[in-house]
Amino acid sequence: MPTVPSFAVISGAQVLDALHGQEKHVIDLVEAAYRTHAAGHTVNPPSYFLRFPDRPSSRIIALPASIGDDVRVDGMKWISSFPGNVENGLPRASAVLILNDHDTGYPFACLESSVISATRTAASAALAADVLSRDRGRPKRVGFIGVGLIARYLHTYLNALGWTFEETGVFDLSAEHAAGFVAGVDGDARVHESAESLIRDSDLVVFATVAGKPHVHDPAWFAHNPLVLHVSLRDLSPEIILDSVNIVDDVDHCLKADTSPHLAEQATGNRDFLDGTLNDVLTGALTVPADRPVVFSPFGLGVLDLAVGKYVYDTVTATGDLTEIPDFFAELKRYERAR
Repeated sequence: MPTVPSFAVISGAQVLDALHGQEKHVIDLVEAAYRTHAAGHTVNPPSYFLRFPDRPSSRIIALPASIGDDVRVDGMKWISSFPGNVENGLPRASAVLILNDHDTGYPFACLESSVISATRTAASAALAADVLSRDRGRPKRVGFIGVGLIARYLHTYLNALGWTFEETGVFDLSAEHAAGFVAGVDGDARVHESAESLIRDSDLVVFATVAGKPHVHDPAWFAHNPLVLHVSLRDLSPEIILDSVNIVDDVDHCLKADTSPHLAEQATGNRDFLDGTLNDVLTGALTVPADRPVVFSPFGLGVLDLAVGKYVYDTVTATGDLTEIPDFFAELKRYERAR
């Protein structure tokens, strides 16, 4: 008979410890989650955006999900994006992840999730870079547009897969942030004065900005056919999308909320510009051509957060450092005598 699980809280420091040095394993977890999702063994409804009339640049997003197979966990990520935080010295995003028991539905853990979110995003993009370049050759020059937490994690995850670069380029609206990122990069690295300069000089372009609408419009900047990790989703104009090979993580999720692919769909009235999903490339159903720019646009699936979050929970539990909250569930009897 099912029993009520205990409820635990896992701090950001514990999350960092559990994930430290586990980049390759996390990438394997993310790949397995994608395959599970493609096999239909997940539930991943649309994300819900909580927006504020008095704070139009800010939002909080709910990502409910359920994943089966070996993970067998339900839950939800609740992640806020407040770009104004950066000006005050705070990270833009903060998040928690709730894990629910597969059999009873009871929540059994609350995890600090900004690190989990950045980790699964970086692992997803690094996996995509590895898979999408296997028939094109690995890029030698990488350029990062936007150099926050996501860019830093993605750089780490690419390194974990053995990627090396002859040159690393950086462009950010903040000179201070750009210089700080360059200072932490081994090898030849430099700050570019414009997005155009960076894109034209890079074989792998990473967009990790907080842009709310396209700010890169000229397809000619991509004439050298780079691989583009469009992590922030809203940087590219429909013209660039329509001129490229387009790979997404999930079609229905990615083509909404005015992402660049969604704008391309609105402009054309169809989805014919989409070439396939990352799973199509993983399984060999799609071969990526080398004679056009390739854009990977990952909306970010809640099942990825669950897969990484469950791994963190199991790891912390195994160390004996799980912080449980006694009597978190107080009403557990259907009938009770009146007091």
